Amino acid sequence: MAFVQNSKSAEVRSKLNHPVIDSDGHSLDYRPALIDHLKAVGGPSILGRFSAQLAGTQMDPAWYRLDQKGRREIRALRTPWWNVPTKNTLDLSTSIIPRLLRERLDDIGLDFSVVYAGGCLLPIHFDDDEVRRAVCRAINNLHAEVFAECADRITPVAVVPMNTPAEAIEELEYVVRELKLKTILMPSFVRRPIAAIVRKNPEAAAYANWMDTYGIDSEYDYDPVWAKCLELGVVPTFHSHGMGWGSRRSISNYVYNHIGHFGAAGEAICKSLFLGGVTRRFPKLKFAFLEGGVGWGRSLYCDLIGHWEKRNRAAMENYNPAYLDRELFASLFERFEGGLAKYGDPRDGIDFLGIGEDREAIDEFERCGIERKQDIRDLFVPHFYFGCEADDPVTASAFDARANPFGARLGAIFGSDIGHWDVPDMNDVTAEAYELVEKGVMKEEDFRDFVFGNPVRLWTALNPDFFKGTVVEDQVAKILAT
Repeated sequence: MAFVQNSKSAEVRSKLNHPVIDSDGHSLDYRPALIDHLKAVGGPSILGRFSAQLAGTQMDPAWYRLDQKGRREIRALRTPWWNVPTKNTLDLSTSIIPRLLRERLDDIGLDFSVVYAGGCLLPIHFDDDEVRRAVCRAINNLHAEVFAECADRITPVAVVPMNTPAEAIEELEYVVRELKLKTILMPSFVRRPIAAIVRKNPEAAAYANWMDTYGIDSEYDYDPVWAKCLELGVVPTFHSHGMGWGSRRSISNYVYNHIGHFGAAGEAICKSLFLGGVTRRFPKLKFAFLEGGVGWGRSLYCDLIGHWEKRNRAAMENYNPAYLDRELFASLFERFEGGLAKYGDPRDGIDFLGIGEDREAIDEFERCGIERKQDIRDLFVPHFYFGCEADDPVTASAFDARANPFGARLGAIFGSDIGHWDVPDMNDVTAEAYELVEKGVMKEEDFRDFVFGNPVRLWTALNPDFFKGTVVEDQVAKILAT
């Protein structure tokens, strides 16, 4: 049954000689079903704690309980509102009912879709350990159940909490070995209290915190988690919000808070994994950062190269105060001081430059073992994939080998983002993505990599059988063979 005959996306798909794989669709959890699963995991008493945790997150509904003065006093964040396509009832229903989504994939122009739980972004950050783990387990049980009969065209994503390596490993084992799920979502960060401040003022705990991104300066060693991902054959993906960070704290404007926030969260974890040496220690591991586009990834790639050129161990000697020629400075000062002499001996005036540093800590690229610029390309480009939405014109830059250092083609992957407010009509997404080709901004072969080649490389990197039993199995086998 086709709900829309000859949609633009269906027309685009009919002209392609390759499948279209959606690496970031979204479902809306049917709340009565989720509540039943949550009670089954944690008992009826957990429901009240679940509600309390939901009201206490950074994306807090406190905004609605306060007047304008109260919002200003606590800087209550303007959180997402009216963020699902309610006017388009068919699309809303499609986000909730897996079989309906499967039925409509042809009209949407998709052959296969990786679907994330829309309601997981807050619970995965809950402070209450028991509630956080119970909600993640309930979401995973629910999705394994309702998507089971759609496995030929849809795969649901399991939610893996990361407050400690132990809880992450336990859930990884469960979702892969017990539920047989093959895709996972991890939070981009864990918010942890700054101990010294909280000791003096416990009430400041909600505001005095830092972001643990698992690579640099982490509270724990997360290498056992990455090793478990390799063992189980699942690729870590990240999809966390960055609203409330830095300047994204408007009390009146959600758009102000929303723009760039997924990219900010993606950059934080990506930069941490790279500089923490994770891609060096785990050369087979891949990571995906969703819904933030590739622009920030391209910028980070270029910035890492630029920073290494100026701040590698050898280059840092250019800034070593020990090499300062004080006599030369004094002679130049004497010749050109122009009235500065009245402020004292010039040799004393540059003492602030003589700050000592630990010679063992000046190589900030040591963990990832960079010896030449090309090492950054080799440790970055093959390991990281970036989810790009259909309406994002920056996507084409991922394939600009002339401008990207070392001719890199970054791992942009198509994410439909169906189920969210930025897709008012699901039937438009594939056609909208293809507009980059029609406008001459992206080549046909780039589009093929965007919607097929890169997703295949990502999802089969640790599990060659990822697409076995699906409608794209044969086409995937051909691309893997080459």
